[in-house]
Amino acid sequence: MHQQEKRYSQMSEYELNQEIANLKEKARKAEQLGMPNELAVLERKAAMAKAYLLNPDDFKPGEEYEIDGDPGHYFKISYMNGVFAWGHRVGQEDNEEEALPISLLKALF
Repeated sequence: MHQQEKRYSQMSEYELNQEIANLKEKARKAEQLGMPNELAVLERKAAMAKAYLLNPDDFKPGEEYEIDGDPGHYFKISYMNGVFAWGHRVGQEDNEEEALPISLLKALF
């Protein structure tokens, strides 16, 4: 019988840290094997898992944050929905609303 995987929202802090370590190891292997698509998927999953280790209340609508992994680019939060910040990238022409996991946002201090 196949056991259904737990959602990140149902995992303990310990389980999330184990999952992140596992995803990082898989990502390292994907990078070594020259599998950029697999690497991107694994990095995204790790970012999602990390988001559940953070407190969404620490992220405020109306404030701007640097986008982790994209230096010099900023994201302004319109509203929060769980561990996702919805808003816009600052200074981009199309400026479409998008959601980013809060683990990808770095406070500007």
